[in-house]
Amino acid sequence: MPSVMLKKNSEGKLVFYVPKKDLEEVAESIEFDSPERWGGEVLLSDGSKYYFEPIAPPDFPITLRAKRVDSGE
Repeated sequence: MPSVMLKKNSEGKLVFYVPKKDLEEVAESIEFDSPERWGGEVLLSDGSKYYFEPIAPPDFPITLRAKRVDSGE
């Protein structure tokens, strides 16, 4: 599971960065985004998906461990 850096861009969108792959993409959707629970499956603008355990809503920037989810294609 790679470590990923998450931050908000100037438009307030979530930016997902995987340093070892030099991948930086905007998150199109996130499974859980409520005041109690944040995280789960994240769909990136390039179509790839990652998963990280839901947590309490974090302060950004934050580094988390994420697992790439096979798209099944």
